Amino acid sequence: MAAAIRKAAKKRKVEVTVKAASESQLDDRINEIDYLLIGPHLSYMLNDLQEQTKDKNVKAAVIPQAVYGTLNGEKALDLILKMED
Repeated sequence: MAAAIRKAAKKRKVEVTVKAASESQLDDRINEIDYLLIGPHLSYMLNDLQEQTKDKNVKAAVIPQAVYGTLNGEKALDLILKMED
């Protein structure tokens, strides 16, 4: 998914840094991120992750199954850009 988002961003000339990480790496990376996207299979964790990141000004969202399942980097990038608002 991260590679597909990077490819879409490059195509659109949108400057973003996208990195894939596991849940266990969140504490190490929390100060380096602005947006946190999680796969739909982890949607049950969203409330906990939002609570964990609220003091860090990190916005978290679940990638919709239709986007995640097809590795649609364009739609995932749209999700990130909408989170900026």
